[in-house]
Amino acid sequence: MSKQKGLIKLVGNIGGVSFYTSNGEYLARMAGGPSKERIQTDPNFKRTRENNAEFGGSAKVGKALRTALSGVLQVMGGSRLASQLTKIFKTINLKGVGVRGKRPITLSANKELLTGLDLNRKSSLSTVFTAPYTATINADRNEVVYDIPAFTPANFIVAPAGATHFKLVAAVGLVSDYVYDDGVSSYEPTVPDENSIGIVASSTTKALDANSTATTLTATIPGGAVTDAEVSVVSCLGIEFYQKVGSTDYILSQGNTMKVTHVF
Repeated sequence: MSKQKGLIKLVGNIGGVSFYTSNGEYLARMAGGPSKERIQTDPNFKRTRENNAEFGGSAKVGKALRTALSGVLQVMGGSRLASQLTKIFKTINLKGVGVRGKRPITLSANKELLTGLDLNRKSSLSTVFTAPYTATINADRNEVVYDIPAFTPANFIVAPAGATHFKLVAAVGLVSDYVYDDGVSSYEPTVPDENSIGIVASSTTKALDANSTATTLTATIPGGAVTDAEVSVVSCLGIEFYQKVGSTDYILSQGNTMKVTHVF
């Protein structure tokens, strides 16, 4: 593996050399292996096609969740979140019953595999914010409420250098189960109208050097419809840090963290 240098960066295959990007770097290596056309048609690559189909489906479900949580990912998400989610949904896919290459991806039956995921693996909510809280969902499964009792920030928050204030943030996203659709040769949501929908609820800005009053965060999915049983409600809690300069609160680029606390 070699790094590309110079003003012009290449992506693709030229003269037996493959140019590509990884983690923001432009790299190059000798091209090799079977062609895309051979993989798609050669009977010897049937297992490869099956694996590719299921991996692509798992990545697609991960993208659906990231779309639902897009309102917080710029601040809360880590650089490896996409690959983390693909791995989780591929694990769910492997538990599915069906023909290889077409096994379903049913988060609704495997909610525990996503619960507890930190959106940034380098910053865990459990080490930054340790105050007690509860999360409940209503009977229609379209509203999640976080209740955080009053607490002293100095005892329950590990703030980054320079932080003077914080916000508590709830993010809720809907993710449908996915099945393989032979008509379009790809994985598709079983309930598309309720897929990739998200909502964010935040507290007011609170000072780190003062006791925090009880906080309630209510995240209500727009529309008011009852959430389908084949749709999972992914519920996240996080904390953002700010520095107050004069009368303006500036969000910090470090220390912010969010976790999937429940999948209802």
